[in-house]
Amino acid sequence: MWLLLALPFIGLLWIPFYNQELPTLFGFPFFYWYQFAWVPLTALIIWIVYRDGLKKGVE
Repeated sequence: MWLLLALPFIGLLWIPFYNQELPTLFGFPFFYWYQFAWVPLTALIIWIVYRDGLKKGVE
């Protein structure tokens, strides 16, 4: 589960992947909305890892 925490770093540090304008979403270029999409995704990933830790008794 701890490896899930690496996903935002991998997804956002590989800049050539999202350094483009198309496709747009609601008028926002891909460069901006891709980064913004990672904000709730990262929060969700952290919550999932946290909940798994609580189930296993890790604090």
